[in-house]
Amino acid sequence: MIDYKAIQENLVQDAENLKKGYDTLQEIGSVELAELPRELVWQQDKVKLYHYTRDTKAKSKVPVLVSYALMNRPSVLDLQKDRSMLARMLDEGLDVYMIDWGYPSKNDRYLTLGDYILGYWDEAIDHMRDTHEVDSIHMVSICQAGTFSMIYASLNPEKVKTLTTIVSPFDFDVEGGMLYTWSKDIDVDSFADAYCTIPAPLLNTSFSMLHPSLDIRKYFGIMKNLDNKEKLENFLRMEIWKADCPDLSSEMYRKYINDLFKNNLLIQGKFEIDGHTVDLKNITMPYLNIYATEDTIIPNESTLNVMDYIGSKDSETFEIPGGHIGVFVGSRSQKLLAPKIAEFVIKRSK
Repeated sequence: MIDYKAIQENLVQDAENLKKGYDTLQEIGSVELAELPRELVWQQDKVKLYHYTRDTKAKSKVPVLVSYALMNRPSVLDLQKDRSMLARMLDEGLDVYMIDWGYPSKNDRYLTLGDYILGYWDEAIDHMRDTHEVDSIHMVSICQAGTFSMIYASLNPEKVKTLTTIVSPFDFDVEGGMLYTWSKDIDVDSFADAYCTIPAPLLNTSFSMLHPSLDIRKYFGIMKNLDNKEKLENFLRMEIWKADCPDLSSEMYRKYINDLFKNNLLIQGKFEIDGHTVDLKNITMPYLNIYATEDTIIPNESTLNVMDYIGSKDSETFEIPGGHIGVFVGSRSQKLLAPKIAEFVIKRSK
């Protein structure tokens, strides 16, 4: 028997919650992300390099370059005061730079993976090396950028003091990764030929399809907290970040999917970029590989398998409880991630 009274009561409660949410939104006004003080110190085309302001002297004279994936914005690393990986890194005594890949337009359709890794990235790193009068810098790279930094460091080991990758994929022929399974059947060449840039909404939809129930659960969850200003602000920050995704250069995306996801060339030692073959045995600098225990986007096996292929004698893995994004914004990770990176980097900065 249908309990119409209970349904009516739930609808009334939902309406009251929505009214509270409207009132709370009026109090909140605008919501800002990435508010740490920083200075633009280098730019080429749409790619920018920022240097974060410190109030005290850094514990290491060797600077740290933080890089995020091309398909998302790095603002998630400075989401809010109590959940900011970058703020914690500064607190731990690191001299922090961050690269911003920008928003590719139709004019950028022919930008290649080599343009990003061996072009923009290399020139930004040279700027840091010249500014600080050091031979090499520390690289801290996240997700897709971690894969790219592994490529960069193997071709330019003399410029990388230490390498840290966070929730990054390296072996694309493992079980448990839905994205890996889908990519095997993607006609990426048709996509690249048809689009000047791969549309961000297409990429966002793909990620949402990995766990469709998550979107439903989060909206039901926030319904119960629409009168809580702090929780609603936190929710809005994540939603703003999630929606703020750049398109991707078609040519970069073509090689990224074909050579890595489809053919797994990096781990096999067959990946080539601008005439250079990437040999992971050239990763001889100290290496820290960080992964999330409950990562449903990048399987742990994909991240950890690279340890069998690198040449470094000073390497370690470090696990953080939580999911792929929770590594940066989760409350537990705030106490683990930046301190671990700082400990690893500072110890090897001499």
